[in-house]
Amino acid sequence: MPDSPGDSRRRWRLVRAGTDAIPPALRQFMRRQSAWRQLLLRKRGRLRPARRRRLLLARLAAVAAVALVAGALSWLVLASPVLGVRDIHVEGALVLDADQVREAAGVPLDTPLARVDTDAVAARVAALPPALTVDVSRSWPSTLVITVVERTAVAGVPVGKKYDLFDDHGVIYRTVSSLPSGLVRVRLATPGPQDVSTQAALTVLRALTKELRRDLDTLIVDGPARIRLELRGDRVVTWGDAEESVSKAKVATALLSKPDKLIDVSGVPDVVTLG
Repeated sequence: MPDSPGDSRRRWRLVRAGTDAIPPALRQFMRRQSAWRQLLLRKRGRLRPARRRRLLLARLAAVAAVALVAGALSWLVLASPVLGVRDIHVEGALVLDADQVREAAGVPLDTPLARVDTDAVAARVAALPPALTVDVSRSWPSTLVITVVERTAVAGVPVGKKYDLFDDHGVIYRTVSSLPSGLVRVRLATPGPQDVSTQAALTVLRALTKELRRDLDTLIVDGPARIRLELRGDRVVTWGDAEESVSKAKVATALLSKPDKLIDVSGVPDVVTLG
């Protein structure tokens, strides 16, 4: 039910009476506080845009500083000679000379170490005939490390008064004036990793027993199916082809105690001939 005019007048008198009951000094303090609050709100409204601008400028400055530092670090690592190559350290080179490896690597000093293409360097060094495998790594702050695993000779092919040494893959990688101790002399027409006669010779070499290797003077491969062993004391083992080489080696070793000069194991396992 709506208030009557009399009720509204009575309510107003009560509120005014309550306000009039507040001491004058307290009313004055409350008015001052209200005035200050309104002034602060107006100032705060004016200050907010300026504060936002300051925060934005601070953030932009931080981003610029980070970008500057990143750019400086990138220049230091990728372009500056400060972290450039000062030394090329070569490991594992025995047949090869360390300077040969450095020359093949083709990395100028002061080249930024981070920009060195290690795979390309390894490929260039691996092109050296004695190199079997090559690994290239960085040693910060300024050293390039080249680790070479060289080929191991298993036999030598006489060429005039010298010998071409080849490894277990048939790769000729070194020429020497005399055959090193422990290597087998092999006569081949066209030695090389793609030559079938060379691969046949390697199969036989892997199958030889200690006794046969000890007595062996020359392994002769006139063709893939025409292999023979010339032993010391003018003895000859006719081998035939490289098939069944392990069995042929065992049979030939067992017959070394016989006085015969000719041992033919080309027909193993079916036929063995002595003469």
